[in-house]
Amino acid sequence: MGEIHPLVMKKTAEIRGRNLIGGKLRKLRLAKTPEITLEDLAGRLAARGVHLDRSAIGRIENEKRYVLDYELKALADALRVNVADLF
Repeated sequence: MGEIHPLVMKKTAEIRGRNLIGGKLRKLRLAKTPEITLEDLAGRLAARGVHLDRSAIGRIENEKRYVLDYELKALADALRVNVADLF
């Protein structure tokens, strides 16, 4: 009891295709003047009560992590863009 069957565990490969904003997030972040670093973006998110470290943001940009709805809103706010601009 308490063991997780190997076929039930989530795998990174299963997440592919479920992240629609990763590439656009990176483009928007790097297009800012000056560029917003992953660390800067993590700080902006923390100021909004959303705790994603630079590694998590990097995984989002590389489409290895999906984004929750409240994270999407916070990312848009932190970059000063509309949510739709991330798609």
